[in-house]
Amino acid sequence: MNLGYFISFEGIDGAGKSTHIDRFCSLMKSRFPNREVVVTREPGGTELGEQLRSLLLNAPMNIETEALLMFAARREHIAQVIEPALTAGKIVISDRFTDASFAYQGGGRGLSLDKLNDLERWVQGQPDGTLLEPNLTILFDLPGEVAEERRSKARAPDKFEKLDLNFFEKVRQEYLRRAKENPNRFHLVDATQTPETIWDGLERLELRI
Repeated sequence: MNLGYFISFEGIDGAGKSTHIDRFCSLMKSRFPNREVVVTREPGGTELGEQLRSLLLNAPMNIETEALLMFAARREHIAQVIEPALTAGKIVISDRFTDASFAYQGGGRGLSLDKLNDLERWVQGQPDGTLLEPNLTILFDLPGEVAEERRSKARAPDKFEKLDLNFFEKVRQEYLRRAKENPNRFHLVDATQTPETIWDGLERLELRI
């Protein structure tokens, strides 16, 4: 039984989710002073995961290879970081988790959702038959053209960030589909708002941890 609380931040590249993670971490520490807060990311989060991240974000590869490596990195992340932290009663905040695989490899790349469902069950399956999932997923939703404009002003793009508007619109729609299917887990943020307005909304989130 997990005693901790698992939060993921999601959204297409350029939606602004990463801007708020550190501040949200500080908020959780102040709100729950008796809980340790672990901030991590996907792909990555472990030494092996960070090596796979470099490959995944830069090396061309078959779409099924890409999905398999994403879930391999995730399995290591769960085993080494997420499960031990949750078992110890910590709050885990991850910049992306499995929703990103469905959005990017499924929605954007067009990989079969059935294959992704199989990988999810294999990698995240629990002894009681449930899946290890975030308790809360904060989804930063932004139209593809707005995100594209923001990305053009950012750092040198990785291979995903170089993809066209059509790709990111499909990614966005898969995120929204999953949010509609899981309304109790997802909190939708209108990422067209100013950072200050977005932060005001995050501060008002009521979490039962």
